[in-house]
Amino acid sequence: MRVLLVEDDEMIGEAVVDGLKSEGYAVDWVKDGGSATIALDTTSFGIVILDLGLPGKDGLNVLKDMRRKKNHTPVLITTARDTVNDKIEGLDAGADDYLIKPYDLDELNARVRALLRRSAGRADPIIERGRLTINPTTREVLFDGQSIILSSKEYALLFALAERKGIVLSRAQLEEKLYNYDSLIGSNAIYVHIHHLRKKLSEDSIKTVRGVGYILET
Repeated sequence: MRVLLVEDDEMIGEAVVDGLKSEGYAVDWVKDGGSATIALDTTSFGIVILDLGLPGKDGLNVLKDMRRKKNHTPVLITTARDTVNDKIEGLDAGADDYLIKPYDLDELNARVRALLRRSAGRADPIIERGRLTINPTTREVLFDGQSIILSSKEYALLFALAERKGIVLSRAQLEEKLYNYDSLIGSNAIYVHIHHLRKKLSEDSIKTVRGVGYILET
């Protein structure tokens, strides 16, 4: 759920950040290639949205550095470079998708969802975990067939747990998925969200693994 946006155009960047945040993503926005490389070397992201024509270090070189360092984070290139050779060069350098500017935010969001789904090894867009069903396209959550209303952070946390079936996620891992660099995170923020989710789902829906983290059990 955490996105790195690498875009030097202020107008495009602001629109994309607003659009992604409205979908519940935590977004970190950097505006040059050097900052992108530092962010990628120090933080784990779910996906990278990468412009190519960047100040300093070109986006294509950012991508090549990522893959050389065995960073397998999905990359969606967004650029005005629209020739077939440009697309081939980007995809051959390790990009997972290629979107030409100007683009529609709804299409961007759809491509982000598709890349996140593939990176999690899912073909079906709907996530089903026992009594729980999540539709990432509509952000609808059903538990025992009943629609559940969640806050954006509750949804993001539940999605993170549901996507990694059978995996225990630590508080630090969940914080990294839910919050960006600028967020002020309370020491008990994850616990509070977990508490609210248990109230809305069931007390045994999320198990605490003492000293390790949390796992979804439905």
